[in-house]
Amino acid sequence: MTEPVYYAPTGGHPGQDQLLTDRAMFTEAYAVIPRGTMRDIVTSALPFWEGTRLWVLARPLSGFAESFSHYIMEVQPGGGSDRPESDPAAQAVLFVVEGAVTLTIGGADHVLEPGGYAYIPAGADWRLHNHAGPVARFHWLRKAYEPVDGLDRPEPFVTNEREVAPIPMPGTEGRWATQRFVDPGDLRHDMHVNIVNFEPGGVIPFAETHVMEHGLYVLEGKAVYRLNQDWVEVEAGDYMWLRAFCPQACYAGGPGRFRYLLYKDVNRHMPLRAGPR
Repeated sequence: MTEPVYYAPTGGHPGQDQLLTDRAMFTEAYAVIPRGTMRDIVTSALPFWEGTRLWVLARPLSGFAESFSHYIMEVQPGGGSDRPESDPAAQAVLFVVEGAVTLTIGGADHVLEPGGYAYIPAGADWRLHNHAGPVARFHWLRKAYEPVDGLDRPEPFVTNEREVAPIPMPGTEGRWATQRFVDPGDLRHDMHVNIVNFEPGGVIPFAETHVMEHGLYVLEGKAVYRLNQDWVEVEAGDYMWLRAFCPQACYAGGPGRFRYLLYKDVNRHMPLRAGPR
């Protein structure tokens, strides 16, 4: 497999001579957050985290994406947290794109370097610190776990995308492939966070229209992406947030691969009344 490339924001602040026109969009069906909007002025902080700031890319909003949040975390050398999560119902996926962090879960330490992936079940006892030296940046996706009577809860696991082979989509000659970190047949999981890969010229050849909410962070390359009725140019570092049933498709623009980290909610009944599922 070709060596992975990961884009990560570094913040900063544009000069007064920069044009205001940008690709940022927020509509009733989707949002696009270009990488150029991830500046110092839009970072946030969290309780019990030291030497850390974050960009919030997605959060539950009534009438829009409702099931998840998505952060890009930036942890300075020596930073981190012994109390990273304040919600006992929140499960998590971590995906490292720069530097290295030490994740402690179940009493065991795991060093996650670029491409490192961890699933953390709801209620788990975990800690995270940057002991390696350089600034570390990683994605943190959170969703309230929806338990089902008769199904065990999933266990934590740690891996790296280099250990997960891409599975080609049928009839694409490998131009469109997905790295699945969780077996789609494992119904204990109610969210998937995968990596989708397109070779130059690869396409999603129809307008996908489905119940799953999506968060898509472009790790590498560029493409033209269909979002509802619009075609939008996206590049490494951009983020797309799709409401359920928003039509989507894409053309990978080349000259290199187009790859993104993809969130979707799966494997549960649709709620028929207000309140938690």
